[in-house]
Amino acid sequence: MKQKLLALAVAVGLVVGAAAQAADTVKIGLMAPLTGSWASEGQGMKKIVELLAEQQNAKGGVLGKQIEIVTEDDGGDPRTASLAAQRLTTKGVAAVVGTYGSSVTEASQAIYDEAKIPQIANGSTAIRLTEKGFKHFFRTAPRDDEQGRMAAQTIDKLGFKTVAILHDSTSYAKGLADEANALLKKKGTNVVFFDALTPGERDYTTILTKLKSANPDVVLFTGYFPEAGLLLRQKKDMNWKVPFIGGDATNNSDLVKIAGKEAAEGYYFLSPPQPQDLDTADAKAFLAGYQKKYNEMPASIWAVLAGDGFQVMVAGIAGAKSTDSAKIADYLHKDLKGYAGLTGSLSFDAKGDREGEVYRVYQVDAEGKFIMQK
Repeated sequence: MKQKLLALAVAVGLVVGAAAQAADTVKIGLMAPLTGSWASEGQGMKKIVELLAEQQNAKGGVLGKQIEIVTEDDGGDPRTASLAAQRLTTKGVAAVVGTYGSSVTEASQAIYDEAKIPQIANGSTAIRLTEKGFKHFFRTAPRDDEQGRMAAQTIDKLGFKTVAILHDSTSYAKGLADEANALLKKKGTNVVFFDALTPGERDYTTILTKLKSANPDVVLFTGYFPEAGLLLRQKKDMNWKVPFIGGDATNNSDLVKIAGKEAAEGYYFLSPPQPQDLDTADAKAFLAGYQKKYNEMPASIWAVLAGDGFQVMVAGIAGAKSTDSAKIADYLHKDLKGYAGLTGSLSFDAKGDREGEVYRVYQVDAEGKFIMQK
């Protein structure tokens, strides 16, 4: 009997000790596509957020406590994301960073808002995400209306008169396609094709044949990098030399791996600055540390924007002097001004949108490198 009581006491002590230890950390959630077709983005997000947390903890953490990252895989899928979000709301997180795709973020927004947990997305640019009145939602990525303006401006600047627009029916891609279509028509540009492909397929020759028959000067593709890479490769196989311009979701080094350097050469895309083009001392120091730890550079800017999201949430907790969600959200809306993030100055408007102009134009060179256009 004494042994049983001793064992019970030890067990209780371990539980209490674990609870006390958990209470001594500030938990920040990370929701990312660690698996699925966007896994390279999610793995990059995880690496950057974990490294930043490690660095912040070495400086004392936040509110005198160490930061603990609690990660859930959304698989790049809305249904999986809603389950991931529900799990995170039960794990005592003060805030959540993520996620990448707009439709995936959209599946989680109401869950976090109802739980009153601040969420900051990093790759979700669809306009409607910040038009719903969610007080706890923010994003470090710019909006598609800004990207749409840049797309129309770039097509006009490059002198293209007839344009084909191809999307994939996701929240992000369809929204950007609609925005660009309206702006191009307003400028008097002739949009000769507007349709969608089905993401995840392996053969796009049928849609490419339809595009070719429309005889555009340029194709604007507003979907994601896996499909863009296949389109470029299969377009080359058809010996069709029309130029393609992509939206910011094609900004990933896997685009070149999928397409091949020769097929990818000349491809234009819009994006916030690439990691190698971030020019602040803090960004350069962080990326040097990232390369030293992981022996690589981030695959795209979206993972770096997740890092900005983590830093903003830490700044919100520190500024609010609390892990209370309402106080954190209020601080980010009203008091966080000009925060020096990895991707530049960060402030948020009343909707939770990042303020300021962020987009640049890139072109893929013969070596498969992404070169920012002046």
